[in-house]
Amino acid sequence: MKEGNIKISSENMMPIIKKWLYSDKDIFLREIVANGIDAITKYKKLVSMGDVSEAEGEEYCIKISVDKDAKTLTVEDNGIGMTEDEVEKYITQIAFSGASDFLAKYEKAGGDGIIGHFGLGFYSAYMVSGNVEIFTKSYDGSPAVHWQSDGDKTYTIEECEKESRGTKIVMHILDEEKEFLEESKIRELVRKYCSFMPYNIYVNYKGDGKDKPLNTTTPLYAKPAKDCTEEEYKEFYTDTFMDFTPPIFWVHLDMDYPFRLKGILYFPKVKNKLELERGKVKLYCNQVFIADNIKEVIPEFLMLLNGVIDCPDIPLNVSRSFLQNDRQVQRISKYITRKVADKLVSLFKTDRKKFEECWSDLANFVKFGCIKDDDFYQRVKDIIIYKDINGEYKNLNEFLGLPAEGEQENGGENKTEQAVEDKKDDKQESKTPSTIYYVSDEQQQSQYVKMFRDAGLNAIMCDNFIDPHFVSYLEYKMPDKLKFMRIDSDIAGALKGEDGAEDSVLIDIFKNAIGDDKLTIKTQALKNTAVPAVINADEYMRRYSEMGAFYGMSEGEVAKTMIINTANPVIAKIKELSDEKQKFVAGYIYSLALMSYKKLTPEEFDKFISQNLALLGEYVK
Repeated sequence: MKEGNIKISSENMMPIIKKWLYSDKDIFLREIVANGIDAITKYKKLVSMGDVSEAEGEEYCIKISVDKDAKTLTVEDNGIGMTEDEVEKYITQIAFSGASDFLAKYEKAGGDGIIGHFGLGFYSAYMVSGNVEIFTKSYDGSPAVHWQSDGDKTYTIEECEKESRGTKIVMHILDEEKEFLEESKIRELVRKYCSFMPYNIYVNYKGDGKDKPLNTTTPLYAKPAKDCTEEEYKEFYTDTFMDFTPPIFWVHLDMDYPFRLKGILYFPKVKNKLELERGKVKLYCNQVFIADNIKEVIPEFLMLLNGVIDCPDIPLNVSRSFLQNDRQVQRISKYITRKVADKLVSLFKTDRKKFEECWSDLANFVKFGCIKDDDFYQRVKDIIIYKDINGEYKNLNEFLGLPAEGEQENGGENKTEQAVEDKKDDKQESKTPSTIYYVSDEQQQSQYVKMFRDAGLNAIMCDNFIDPHFVSYLEYKMPDKLKFMRIDSDIAGALKGEDGAEDSVLIDIFKNAIGDDKLTIKTQALKNTAVPAVINADEYMRRYSEMGAFYGMSEGEVAKTMIINTANPVIAKIKELSDEKQKFVAGYIYSLALMSYKKLTPEEFDKFISQNLALLGEYVK
């Protein structure tokens, strides 16, 4: 038996490993299994080169064993194995350039993925183990070797008995880490970190022919899209994300140059249209799991999707600071964005009906993507559709009555902005932005919607929480071309009837009846004569207030204006009433207008009930 000192300053090294990886200690199993996968791959390479012969019927696999009584967790492979010299090189002399170099380079790095830089994958076992043993036998027939260390400065290495080729790692689990002696926990970790590794992985293998591997060695994303069926896509989605609601559609990614990337991104069915539900995009390197939702590789807005992306060109344990500055990673991010945009544009062009049926599930994602990524916006802006008050879906060109756009040019860019800019009236080029009215709450704003319909006007539905942000974003992108107004913000401007002088007497009657100095009151004849009065609210003050509420701030007060409709027959007769009846009728009209504008407060609702009871009393006299 040989004893010696590990060629690192382990009293410095081990605390760093544990400190930097403590928040994600589960990853040790991925590192140990990945080492076994790598050993098998190396052996199969020798077989393919004809350097060694393959045993008939041999299954290349990883076997994981949990022994609660012995307090051990074992990972065994039948890969290339190691000689004594190789154990010394790859295990004992872990920091090839010396611990001081390692510490100088990485101690201040904040823990950005140190495992993998100096063969530290094996040493991650000490995050959960007090002692680790290695039993290994090389393919070349050298004597089997046993290595062990408690993670301190010393180790032992000696020959041992081992019949089969490969390596077995035995981890003696610490008492405070006993959760890793639960078979259910190990199975959970295998499914999370090793679900697509290229060789079968078994837990507590019995060898009775009934064992089933926990992983899938040929994930669907590795197949060409033309060879995948709809049923396979849906099954893969359910198995991977445990979501039993079928996705609405998906994007199959497959790139070989200038970088290698495969994957599938799924558009999940939205469970609540008023929320942006965070998805899960799993990133892999050669079928080895790296992490979920790495924003340096996957654009933030795409994290609303579910998916798997496998990119061999991204190192398994690369730091995030590297990812942020790597040009290749930036190209990968742009490629993924383009493929998603192209899928949406293709569906819009080839199956408009299906696109419209899916839009309620896609709208928040697309709008959020536009706000977060200008390249995505440039590609999809012409396929953003809006349901109008007549139930028809239209994009901005169609809604504004502009000519249909031709085929997209310049890699998917479209011409909405140019089309709006080119819109002209009969005499001269229009210098005024086109006003688009929108509905934020169809039920609450039903009276305004009816007035628009009766007048032959149109408006679009913008009833999701992201829409106040999105209409502001569109105005920012096209400041001289588009202006959005909520349907209850400028009703007099949209439905204005004949001009007339302001009626100060009517205004005084309503001011005395309402008693709200903050409420502005105006008179105006409207095209719709049935409605006695409406309330308008300042568009931009309200948007500011709504955005403040979205970010957890108190809603600011929004300036409101009451428009008294002088074309209404009740308003025309109100001056003929007694002072008492004028006050009652004006107050009742204000309650009706307020109820059409917003949900009444308890006090406002009580007052409205009292007004109705008084009317009933008068009616039965």
